[in-house]
Amino acid sequence: SFKQHVVKKFLGLISSQNIPVYLIDPLVLGLIDKDIEQIKSTSDGPSPECKYFCAPRDFTTFALLDKTWKHEVELFRIAEKMGFQWLKILHKDPRLDGMDDLSGTEIPLHYIFKLASHAIHLVVFYERSGHYLWHGPLRLKQQMDRKFVPFQKLHFGRYPGAYEKPEFLPVSIDDLKVQIPQNPSSFLEEIPHSRFLECRYREARAFFQLYPDDTSLDAVEFRKKAKSLLHLAALTLNNLGVKFWLSSGTCLGWYRQCSIIPYSKDVDLGIFIRDYKADIIPAFQKAGLPLKHKFGKVEDSLELSFQGEGDLKLDIFFFYEEDDHIWNGGTQAKSGKKFKYLFPKFTLCWTEFVELKVHVPCETLQYVEANYGPDWRVPVKTWDWKSSPSNVQDNGVWPVREWDEVIQIY
Repeated sequence: SFKQHVVKKFLGLISSQNIPVYLIDPLVLGLIDKDIEQIKSTSDGPSPECKYFCAPRDFTTFALLDKTWKHEVELFRIAEKMGFQWLKILHKDPRLDGMDDLSGTEIPLHYIFKLASHAIHLVVFYERSGHYLWHGPLRLKQQMDRKFVPFQKLHFGRYPGAYEKPEFLPVSIDDLKVQIPQNPSSFLEEIPHSRFLECRYREARAFFQLYPDDTSLDAVEFRKKAKSLLHLAALTLNNLGVKFWLSSGTCLGWYRQCSIIPYSKDVDLGIFIRDYKADIIPAFQKAGLPLKHKFGKVEDSLELSFQGEGDLKLDIFFFYEEDDHIWNGGTQAKSGKKFKYLFPKFTLCWTEFVELKVHVPCETLQYVEANYGPDWRVPVKTWDWKSSPSNVQDNGVWPVREWDEVIQIY
């Protein structure tokens, strides 16, 4: 197969430069995953057929970890001698952006090596400070040849993506030796949920020009404690396999000012009720965070609050999905009154916040506007959870006979 021939030539090219690459092609990995046990146990003898690299497609996708090579010019020179045409896609390095500096320094994000009708897409992964791998978007600059390959068919690059750092497994398939993620099915599951949003430093700088940042000792200390609490909460929920996202004021702080709001007094997380696990409470208690209150029940308006250091709280809101919206509940302890907070439907994206890889709603603006209204950019230091949110509704009253179950304060 010509596809197999192109892959073989490419592997020869990168081998000549001692560049470690690994296979991340979703189609090929999917085929490998079905046969993974057989592939692991098979010796390196000749394959009777070309089963994996001959699958019909326009590209084969590999990944390269940044820092593993530096001699780009030599690679391109040899590639051209071997008959490859190549294209390099650069974009600014988000790791250098911050509140004080938008650097604009460019780094290579994608390489494409084309030989006749088949192309190799080489995605560059960078390690970020939250100990995960990130790849950038595939955005063509004006002068680039948009017909070089059918770009719309590329799996990696429409959006930036974030991934866990995989272990690698050397395998022999179709008479070619390649490295693949040790657990192909886990990697394949990450792909459709990998979209990554950068913090909006430019907008955050504009915000702080209007509303200067609180740099008092109390504010610095609060942010330090909140960061520590968020890291502990993330570790606890990740160990349980419970997906969560930044919600309420914590989400607003990330979106508006790339920081924790110092007067917020708590850390807010959201979890879909379908992901609820009974061992969430014991896991947090074991982590040193006692339960402060439990309102509602799994079927209706569940929320949990855990006591952090000092007067800092961790609030976890559980979200319920309806046909055309999503909502979470609230309970007033002294009256048994119920409240409901409505949100437009949203999906989850990764971001980096306080050196942590964490989820936020992809449709962040709609999420924030639902909660805080069109004036969400203006800081509000006096906030009443029962009346201030734009999306709050009365939702009846808990029957007195259920109060012992649905209003638990510790």
